[in-house]
Amino acid sequence: MSETPADPGMHCPAPKHVEQVTLAHGGGGRLTHSLVRDIFAKAFVNETVHDGHVEVVSARRIATTVDGYVVRPMFFPGGDIGSLAVNGTVNDLAMCGARPECLTAGFIIEEGTGFEVLRRIAESMAGAARTAGTRIVAGDTKVVERGKGDGVYITTSGFGVCEHELDIHPRSIRAGDAVILSSDVGRHGMAVMSAREGLSFESQLRTDCRSLWTGVAALIAAGVPIRCLRDLTRGGLATGVIELAAAAELEITLEESSIPVAPAVQSACELLGFDPLYVANEGCFVAVVPGDQADKTVDTLRSVDGFEQAVRIGTVTDARPGQVSLRTKLGTLRNMMMLSGEQLPRIC
Repeated sequence: MSETPADPGMHCPAPKHVEQVTLAHGGGGRLTHSLVRDIFAKAFVNETVHDGHVEVVSARRIATTVDGYVVRPMFFPGGDIGSLAVNGTVNDLAMCGARPECLTAGFIIEEGTGFEVLRRIAESMAGAARTAGTRIVAGDTKVVERGKGDGVYITTSGFGVCEHELDIHPRSIRAGDAVILSSDVGRHGMAVMSAREGLSFESQLRTDCRSLWTGVAALIAAGVPIRCLRDLTRGGLATGVIELAAAAELEITLEESSIPVAPAVQSACELLGFDPLYVANEGCFVAVVPGDQADKTVDTLRSVDGFEQAVRIGTVTDARPGQVSLRTKLGTLRNMMMLSGEQLPRIC
């Protein structure tokens, strides 16, 4: 008598070797473990990547942050979504005056994403973490159906240690304070836009994406009494300063002639109709310090690699609480307003 064939509905063939993500990679089984082991754990060298991580903090002041990254395209001149996720998280901690201690990362991966893409992203994250002096210690992966995502989304959390007693917050800002800009503005947003639209310019636009902790650490080490720090991401310099003025309930006046904009960025903005003061950055911040500390702040930043363009760009007053004015190159005053819509979508 012949053997009764197995129920085909119960048959579960061994998965074929593939070089792209399948839905099975999100099922929590063997393929999930191989994905984490072969790509993420391998890139985050000397780290055992688990769902959780225990860190001894010795009763220190701890800063935390969480962020999500959905940039398109995922790779752009000078950076990618991986380095962006690490540096963006490190910079959020740096704006609290916190040394970045460790990070966690969650990945939402679209079915069909190539393993080589994931390797590039993971290796970029690992390199950015090493450069910033931090570690990626825990993570998670999820897979969504083809067409239900956009390649890779990354969510991060960061934990840092404040090794000082400064109260770095908008509430600390006072009339008479100086506003210091760390570097030129608008490079990240225009680099992403040029890559997205396939635009080419005489001078290649490259993102300014990097860790800001070295600049902040130098200010703290120099004893600069920092009032407030703000990294200038979505919405650019204008939005960041408007948020500070509103939170501090003071007026900030900016000097347009003092604000550095790279010629390539200025040309691209003029061609595409953007205002560089509203274009995103990922390696630029403003520091608000007492007026008599402005020169020391600028000199300290300029002594650090990457911050040679640091400059005083404005002053805090109590004339019109919550308002920001721009003294134009023509000498007129212009009120700075929040954008009513999204100028550059999906840039971080």
